[in-house]
Amino acid sequence: MVRHENENGSVNVSTSVYTDIVGEAVTSCFGVKGMAARSMKDGVYHLLRKESMAKGVLVQFHEDNTISIDLHIMVDNGVNLNAVGASIISEVRYVVTKHTGTEVRAVNVYVDSIVM
Repeated sequence: MVRHENENGSVNVSTSVYTDIVGEAVTSCFGVKGMAARSMKDGVYHLLRKESMAKGVLVQFHEDNTISIDLHIMVDNGVNLNAVGASIISEVRYVVTKHTGTEVRAVNVYVDSIVM
């Protein structure tokens, strides 16, 4: 949780706020099929439904009030992975800072599967 304070008071931003914002930003990027999570039962990566996108996002909080974000995604076949990754990183940094005021230290994108 990150705490933002000003002369009017303070606001606490929880992990679920970040995961919701990030999930929406990532799935709106071109070439992204959706968020992915590895099944403990069979070890295969599965496409997550909209209501469980948070399982594909890991947010780490740092003492300097910045965050790092790890993303597990599935992409469409034939997309340029460098372009998709750069687009996701840029979009996530922008949207998180715009909506929460929190500085994003790092965005790590893991392509877990390519949908054929």
